[in-house]
Amino acid sequence: MGKYLLQGNYAGDGIKGLLKEGGTRRRSAVEKLLHSVGGSVESMYYAFGESDFCIIVDVPDHVSAIAAILVANASGAVKVRTTVLVSTEDVDRAVNMTTDYAPPGR
Repeated sequence: MGKYLLQGNYAGDGIKGLLKEGGTRRRSAVEKLLHSVGGSVESMYYAFGESDFCIIVDVPDHVSAIAAILVANASGAVKVRTTVLVSTEDVDRAVNMTTDYAPPGR
């Protein structure tokens, strides 16, 4: 399973739906969507500032993540931005890999 940070904003009917349904029902809808692609919601928060919501999810793979995000964005009710999250252990493995790179001009 991969972890993803989903950040987004409600638009038009999405804001009206949130006002009508409340935050808990929207979390249930997100959980249902993620479950349909084999994933789950680790945590979900509403936020002040640049994003209306921040959600950390576990999803089997990039294809499953894309499927869920495309459906949400296609609704027109939300605009979701996605960040792939990398564990500290994966960073440790990356920094210990032998690589071969020459910067431009060297």
